[in-house]
Amino acid sequence: ARGGLRWSDRPEDFRTEVLGLVKAQIVKNAVIVPVGSKGGFIVRRLLDYLAEDQLNEVKTCYQTFIRGLLDLTDNYQGDDVIPPVRTLRYDDDDPYLVVAADKGTATFSDIANAVAEEYQYWLGDAFASGGKTGYDHKAMGITAKGAWESVKRLGRDLDLDTQSQPFSVVGIGDMSGDVFGNGMLLSRQIRLLAAFNHKHIFIDPSPDPETSFKERQRLFDLGRSNWDDYDSAVLSAGGGVWPRTVKKIRLSEPAQKALSISNNELSPEELIHEILKSPVDLLFNGGIGTYIKASYETHESVSDRANDILRVDANQLRCRMIGEGGNLGVTQFGRIEFSQRGGLCFTDAIDNSAGVDTSDHEVNIKILLNEAVKIGEISHSERNNLLSEMSDAVTELVLRDNYGQTQALSLESDKAVQLIHQHARAIRQLEESYGLNRALENLPDDQQISERIAHHQGLTRPEIAVLLSHSKISIYQMLLNSNVPEDVFLSEDLKRYFPQVLSPRFDPFMGDHPLRREIIATHLTNNMINRVGPGFILRMNELTGAHPADTVRAYTACREIFRLRDCWREIEGLDNKIRSQAQKELMHETRQLLEHATIWLLNYRPRPLDISATVEEFRDSIAQIKNGFPRVLAASNRLTQKRRVKRYLNAGTPPSIANTIAEFAALSRGLDIAELSRLEIGSLSEIATIYFDVGERIQLSWLAKKVRDLPISNHWHGLGRAALLNDLALTQRQITAKILKSAAGKGKSAVRNWIAEHQADNERLAQMIQDLQKSSEFDFSMLSVAVSAANQLGTPNA
Repeated sequence: ARGGLRWSDRPEDFRTEVLGLVKAQIVKNAVIVPVGSKGGFIVRRLLDYLAEDQLNEVKTCYQTFIRGLLDLTDNYQGDDVIPPVRTLRYDDDDPYLVVAADKGTATFSDIANAVAEEYQYWLGDAFASGGKTGYDHKAMGITAKGAWESVKRLGRDLDLDTQSQPFSVVGIGDMSGDVFGNGMLLSRQIRLLAAFNHKHIFIDPSPDPETSFKERQRLFDLGRSNWDDYDSAVLSAGGGVWPRTVKKIRLSEPAQKALSISNNELSPEELIHEILKSPVDLLFNGGIGTYIKASYETHESVSDRANDILRVDANQLRCRMIGEGGNLGVTQFGRIEFSQRGGLCFTDAIDNSAGVDTSDHEVNIKILLNEAVKIGEISHSERNNLLSEMSDAVTELVLRDNYGQTQALSLESDKAVQLIHQHARAIRQLEESYGLNRALENLPDDQQISERIAHHQGLTRPEIAVLLSHSKISIYQMLLNSNVPEDVFLSEDLKRYFPQVLSPRFDPFMGDHPLRREIIATHLTNNMINRVGPGFILRMNELTGAHPADTVRAYTACREIFRLRDCWREIEGLDNKIRSQAQKELMHETRQLLEHATIWLLNYRPRPLDISATVEEFRDSIAQIKNGFPRVLAASNRLTQKRRVKRYLNAGTPPSIANTIAEFAALSRGLDIAELSRLEIGSLSEIATIYFDVGERIQLSWLAKKVRDLPISNHWHGLGRAALLNDLALTQRQITAKILKSAAGKGKSAVRNWIAEHQADNERLAQMIQDLQKSSEFDFSMLSVAVSAANQLGTPNA
């Protein structure tokens, strides 16, 4: 495991503090290789020392803690695992332990690495990330940049471009802090109306974005600045900075108006209350402490007594979104209540995961390069230079993780009401099989889920964030217990974890990386669940009986067969160019294609699936079929495609992307058409023409549309609808195969001739559909009968 070690300043409840950090860390484990952990310590005798000696005492306690860890940790000597001496081990070999910086220990990495060297621990200076040969998180601004990806995502969902449109902010922190300081420099459009830290309250009622940005930059560059260092000449009329030690603060009219405060004289605590409740676009937390709880929670349950007097309830918030650069700023119930009232937020674990993700990359890159140093491929100084040169590349990789996770949550939240049954099933499975404690994670119980269904409500983003992370963790473990990481096709996923500059020179070392399997499993899990959602694996199991490992193989093959990476890249390039909802619709279409194709491979290909062979079998055929559009399509398919293109174009989508996405509905049938080509009767183009004409003439396409439109009121309806659609697709393929094998002719005339030859059977279905078309409403029983009649046309003896 790897994780942060904190010097706690909460001696009365530091265990509660660490437990809260552990809870957040578990969720962050979704992007960590292999997994994350948290630790903390207090210094009991600190006040026995003079001020100048106190830091040395803290460092001594830190060293004691590190030695205690290493005394219990296995080590490597060459390829052999050496257990600690005089120790009875109840666990398996586990020589991987990494320490990360945390509050109070951010500058202690070199101390930890010195202890590791003293113990001759195999990781060397990779034991503690950061330090003189590692990445300086504050200099990189990585934690703030990761949190800002969340802010940008939430802004886009509000159709607010935080990088080009001015927006109002209140915050917790000051410009000398890593997260708040770096965060408030990530957009020149920020209008910071107010902020507070443990010493001061800052108010700027009508800031000029550019002028105030430059002043924040100046304060940040000072290093140890405070809000009272802010140049008063830069403040707008009515602004000011007040120490929190004063009894009362008199506010100007501009300050009252900007923050929507009725009283003109308040205590510092009352003013902080009002700042937190301000009607602004963004509340950005870059500080320490819990300032927001749910209205139904008690202050005692929050376990942060120092801030009880400042804390507000989530139902009092008037901001549009919350960015959590700091940990534990909002309780989970607070986030949920805020979300249910229309506010946008994720969780601290999602927003500030970039720091641990960076440490993770640093350690795994060092392990890789240390092997190269051992055999003389590079020198130690060359390794250090290379690490330094890759700082921007590592930042890009880490922020890509933040982008992907927030995108997944945004997409999942967009369909939360429709997905509530799937989410509920996923929660139950995680609870029954993987130890998820839904009460501890503040997830709704079955009764609460039933109430939400009755009120047409889904899970909130903070709840989906927990579900997403726990789903990833469970799938990651399943993959480690399978042989999927050994698949040679996935070596590319291993390479994608590392900066591109390391390939091809260090590719051989990647293959021998001690955490190769864990890296592949993590990268694959994140990629898949970010694209198709946390309920995908369970849904595939319920529809096909597939083991998660088989689903991962099928998903990976489909991603490559349909060249979806290029498609995703193009859609993501539309950020802030088209409305967020239109962009999400495009992404949802890629999910539909992936789900349909994955089900097909799981149903019609032997398991375990050979990824390379499957991609080789279908990729070129799918490209050929796509190139035949719209020529090979039936009239109804063309009309559907034309309408979709028009809708996408009206939303501002570029023509190339609009056409690509509009083709997905027809392209999802591509695997059936490619399978029919194995009969070696006709070209792909001829087969596709017959296939789509069958769907139109026998009205299978109309029937499928009505099935897709069926409302889903419970889990079984969802499975039933999927089964009916699968039956219709199979029937269309079987009828097409019959026509190809018959002497009915070629192209659309072959379909007409076959229908004429089987007139009695076709008339029964046609009459049934004609009766259905007179109905204004449809239900499962009506459509099930029609699908059954259609199936009979596809059976061998029909």
